[in-house]
Amino acid sequence: MSILLSASTCAVGSEQGEHLFKVCDHSLHTGMGVGRYIHSSTFAVGGHNWRLRYYPDGSTEDSKDDIAVVLELLMDMGMKIDQLRISCTISFFRLTTKRFCSLLAFTENLSSPDDYLVSHTINRDDMKSGGYVVDDCFTLKCALTVIKEPYVIENHIEVPPSDIREQLRKLLDAKEGADVTFEVQGEVFRAHKLVLAMRSPVFKALLYGPMREKDSNRFVIDDMQPAIFKVLLRFIYTDSLPPNMDDDLEGDDKKEVTRHLLVAADRYAVERLKLMCESILCKELDDESVATVLALADRHSCSRLKDACIRFIASCTKIDGVLASRGYIQLKRTCPDSVMEMWEEACKLRKT
Repeated sequence: MSILLSASTCAVGSEQGEHLFKVCDHSLHTGMGVGRYIHSSTFAVGGHNWRLRYYPDGSTEDSKDDIAVVLELLMDMGMKIDQLRISCTISFFRLTTKRFCSLLAFTENLSSPDDYLVSHTINRDDMKSGGYVVDDCFTLKCALTVIKEPYVIENHIEVPPSDIREQLRKLLDAKEGADVTFEVQGEVFRAHKLVLAMRSPVFKALLYGPMREKDSNRFVIDDMQPAIFKVLLRFIYTDSLPPNMDDDLEGDDKKEVTRHLLVAADRYAVERLKLMCESILCKELDDESVATVLALADRHSCSRLKDACIRFIASCTKIDGVLASRGYIQLKRTCPDSVMEMWEEACKLRKT
């Protein structure tokens, strides 16, 4: 199953720009009169045109003893804006430090023609004493940022489903790096010790335990069918049964293979495979097979499967069919104690 990871990021768009404005003959401009100004050339930032105004004698009567610097938004005739947010820093160049020194910094929202002129004053004496006026000239820098509306970026990343099972299956099939060999009734299987030991405590003891044989890289197995060992190996690597197992096997063949697979799973303590086999056999119980499955469950300590068999027998309407089955005759001969226990439990269930 693929996973869709989603995330979103809130960000604010902005555009920045700088403009240098050099004023010469500073002393000659003084006395121009309140409200009179010199303007810079036009510069563009954030899709709008701007310019600076310099008022040597202040822009109003209240500021006539100071100088004023105004940032002006130039609007074409009939052009309107809903709202414009700006951040601005006005700096003056100081010769002693060879740097621009910030004297004004402000953030404004411009939403109507009355806001298109942003005015700030600077003390005239501070201009002189600060070392900003050199040879009757000074240079100011306007650093302007036009802040746009916040926006949200949506990110979607689809993570593909895990393919570790397929990778391990390929590792088994390719046999690359295989370091242990099993000969099962003459058929050879190569595998990886570490994978086997990780998935089966029996294989771990066999391959890495203190009782392992000196030549622990080759083993002979004569009491298991090669097809069963192949399915066991596949399950150890992929944690799943072959996808075509249900299609290729039907009826008694499927039951027989499942019973052999349960024995193999119990032998190597592959508990999940053992439970899967128990589950399959539970669903396939019938009059002919129930006694055989019960004997199998008894030999391999499959308590859930054993209980299922006893419940099936207790609910069976044709008990004669069970008693006449080859499985029951075999069970009676080889496991008499189990037969007695089975009938005792079945009788209890019938009474209830």
